[in-house]
Amino acid sequence: MKKIFDEKKDIVFFIKMFPLNSHPEAYGKAKSIVCEKSLKLLEDAYEKKILPKSNCETPVVDENIKLAQKLGITSVPLIILPDGRLLPGYKDAKTLIGLISN
Repeated sequence: MKKIFDEKKDIVFFIKMFPLNSHPEAYGKAKSIVCEKSLKLLEDAYEKKILPKSNCETPVVDENIKLAQKLGITSVPLIILPDGRLLPGYKDAKTLIGLISN
């Protein structure tokens, strides 16, 4: 995302925390990230760092799980383009800019 932000100031990302059941600690990590509204914690999670336990009550993660189920989303990462297309898996910055710009 940082590479895209540096190159294209008109692209916005909305990040939805969707913890997979196959990762037992993912729910707690997702809740911590949401509660703190922290991109740094998200980056720490990807680097497999220990995150602080969440200190708030929020329905956001549960609502995201329900939305993912409704949309048939079963994997992460997943990108939903403005035209509704679903792109599963990692995409590099150049590919994403091309897909979003067209």
